[in-house]
Amino acid sequence: MNIWSDSFTEGGAIPARCAFAAIDPGSHIKLSSNRTPHLAWDDVPAGTESLVLLCRDLDVPTEGRDVNREGHVVADALARTDFYHWVLVDIPVCLKSFAEGLFSDMVTPGGKSGPPVPFTIKNGTEHQLRHGLNDYTGWFANDPDMVGEYYGYDGPCPPWNDERAHTYVFTLYALDIPRLPLDGSFSGKEARLAITGHILDEASIFGLYALNPAVAATLPKE
Repeated sequence: MNIWSDSFTEGGAIPARCAFAAIDPGSHIKLSSNRTPHLAWDDVPAGTESLVLLCRDLDVPTEGRDVNREGHVVADALARTDFYHWVLVDIPVCLKSFAEGLFSDMVTPGGKSGPPVPFTIKNGTEHQLRHGLNDYTGWFANDPDMVGEYYGYDGPCPPWNDERAHTYVFTLYALDIPRLPLDGSFSGKEARLAITGHILDEASIFGLYALNPAVAATLPKE
C-alpha cells in the first residue's frame, strides 16, 4: 500500500490550516482552521474488506507541569507518549482519497458529533463510516469552555514552549473484516487493539508541527 497527501510532504511541516492552533505573536497561539488534510492511497491488497485511518502525535510530553507556562520550557529530553488526533473506521475499499477539509473545518468547542459519519460515495451509494474519540476528549475534561466528546479529527496543538517538533503519523490499515468489532464510543487505543490480527497491510505518512517559533523556523518547508 501507498499513502500520500497534497496538503503536506512526507517529513515536512503540516500547514497551520490543518492544525488545531497556530502561532500568534501576541498570545503565543490562536485557534486555527483545523482542516483534515488531503489523503490518497493505492495498492490496497486483495481480500481487503475495510480500511481504518489513525493519526497519532508521537511526541506528547508525559509530564505536563511545564506545558504552556511562561518562563518554562518543555525539555526535548522529556519522556514522550502517543496522542490520538483522528480515528476513522469502516472506510469502504472503493474509496481512494479524502479531500482536504472533508471531515473537519474549524475548531468545534465541545467536539464534533459521532460516532456515525454518513457518507455518500460518488456513485450515490450511502455508506456509514464511524469516528472514534480523539484524545482532546481527555485533554479538555477540566476546561469548562471546551469540555466534551471530541469525535473525528482535531489537528496539532503542541505546547508553545516545547523544545521538540512533534511528529504526526497518519496510518491507513487494510483489514480482512468489513466492520470494526467495536460498538458505541471508542478511543484510538481501543481501535488499534481491535484491528490486531486483522491487518492485511498498512501504509503511513508523517508530518511535523511546532508552535514554538524557534522550533517552527527549523522545519522543512510545507
